[in-house]
Amino acid sequence: MNRIVSYLTTMVLCLAAAASVSGQVSGTLERVNVFGPSLAGNLLDQPDAPEVSVYLPPGYAANPDRRYPVVYVLHGYSGTDAGWFGNDSRMKANLTADNVMGEGTSEEMILVMPNCNNMFNGCMYVNSAATGYWEDYIADDLVGYIDSHYRTIPDRMARGLAGHSMGGYGVLLIGMRRPDVFSALYAMSSCCLNEYAPQGGERALAMEQIKTMDDLDRGALRTFAVTAAWSPNPDKPPFYLDLPTRDGKIVPEYAARFAANSPQAMLPSHVGSLLKMTAITMEVGEQDGLITANRTLSDTMTRYGIAHDFLTYEGDHGNRIAERFGTHALPFFSQHLRRH
Repeated sequence: MNRIVSYLTTMVLCLAAAASVSGQVSGTLERVNVFGPSLAGNLLDQPDAPEVSVYLPPGYAANPDRRYPVVYVLHGYSGTDAGWFGNDSRMKANLTADNVMGEGTSEEMILVMPNCNNMFNGCMYVNSAATGYWEDYIADDLVGYIDSHYRTIPDRMARGLAGHSMGGYGVLLIGMRRPDVFSALYAMSSCCLNEYAPQGGERALAMEQIKTMDDLDRGALRTFAVTAAWSPNPDKPPFYLDLPTRDGKIVPEYAARFAANSPQAMLPSHVGSLLKMTAITMEVGEQDGLITANRTLSDTMTRYGIAHDFLTYEGDHGNRIAERFGTHALPFFSQHLRRH
């Protein structure tokens, strides 16, 4: 089934035509359910029509003949699109967009964020029989839906990918694999670049004994999230995955699947894809525990001749995300995405 089916809009927040206190016209925020064949039939029976936040810039309604570039934004682990978009959200990304687009710091563009939170708190944005083929959903199903339902510029040169943490990982992973769809990447505090090394011992042995969702604490949830994404197994219900250990000891075959999904390991075979990007930026806080892995990947990109910017700032993994999104990410895409 190749036809993209739109489910009934679940929520529309009409912000356009409503003036803010300063008189600035706001954009329009819609929250829709977008079905994707790529997610249908996943082993864990996760939703195949996830919620998607769609931000339409302030001038969208008033300029019916104008088309816009699109930035697909990927949230982090345990987050949702509703945590980023909406006046009551933590990030308030729509209000940030209103401000920078209203001030002229950024050109107007459409912003799209799918909700990839699942039973393990995150899909990792990869193709997995267990959780769904999320890479294909974003690059094919979601892009196809957005291009057919909104006034986009349907060209890779007018599409960008941005994301934080797990979302930053998704930006680099999908960017390497789908240069036919996206042309500019902005990865913020990316996780899982090369540091997720399976551990054996008593903790691993305890996770092997988990049989129900009620037995999963936060640490185990994260392990099961990456394992379902990177090491699915259709013959192992109820979680349909191969943990990287057996009897508390690392199984090299399973551990290799983890390593194969790290951008650091993927990069040498995807240099050509990254060279097709018009621009790439990686950024990370100086106090972020992930800074070493991010810097290592940046150094590897440099050695392979992949042009990119590597930015650091005073901050940790969780603060200044919304600020940086407005002051750096949106102006980056304004500069590098086709606008006509």
